[in-house]
Amino acid sequence: MKVNYDDTVDALYIQLGNATPDGAVELSDGVNVDTTPTGEIVGIEILHASTRMDLKTIFSYSLDLDTDITALKTP
Repeated sequence: MKVNYDDTVDALYIQLGNATPDGAVELSDGVNVDTTPTGEIVGIEILHASTRMDLKTIFSYSLDLDTDITALKTP
């Protein structure tokens, strides 16, 4: 996961995968989810981000992973 913030346009982008998106689904005005042709979610774009969230939190996060997920083996 990569997080990018562009202060010149006040846009936050959360990249969730490396696949190239081919479309977007608008969740609400200025909040879009980028998807692949197979429906995989690869990114989230938030416009006017500074009015929607505390930007200090974008570089501070924690993950609580389920042990069942971390034990999965990839083929």
